[in-house]
Amino acid sequence: MRWDVVAWAAVALILFAAEALAPGAFMLWMGFAAAAMFVAVLFVPGIPLLAQIGAFVVLSFVSIQVYRKWFRQRARESDRPTLNRRAAQHVGRVVPLERAIQAGQGRVKIGDAFWTVSGPDLPAGTPVRVVDTDGSILRVEAEVSPGRDGPHLG
Repeated sequence: MRWDVVAWAAVALILFAAEALAPGAFMLWMGFAAAAMFVAVLFVPGIPLLAQIGAFVVLSFVSIQVYRKWFRQRARESDRPTLNRRAAQHVGRVVPLERAIQAGQGRVKIGDAFWTVSGPDLPAGTPVRVVDTDGSILRVEAEVSPGRDGPHLG
């Protein structure tokens, strides 16, 4: 039994298993390079070890670049980009302040959830518009009512 054939088969399997445990497509393409080396040393015996390692490095680099240039660019854009970003789903909504904004922080209730908000100091009950997010904190501004020059203060 030739050690280089077994070694490349083992490296390929280990890389595929690592990809299954921590998906991200990086190890997958290195696994393909190791599988290509397995086939190469299986059918062409006597390739020096340094040449095998060099070919593996080159094949890994090329396969990862093919993935980055070809497959990643063809990825379909989501029709719901805020699906897993709940705070971002609320941008643009107008809601009343549940707790006054003091020292830059307050609270609103949206649906059945309370959200921490940041913005200018405003009294409770003031309608505010969610304009941005910072993690799970909603950034708000006072909602300007039609026919008024300033924010509606209650």
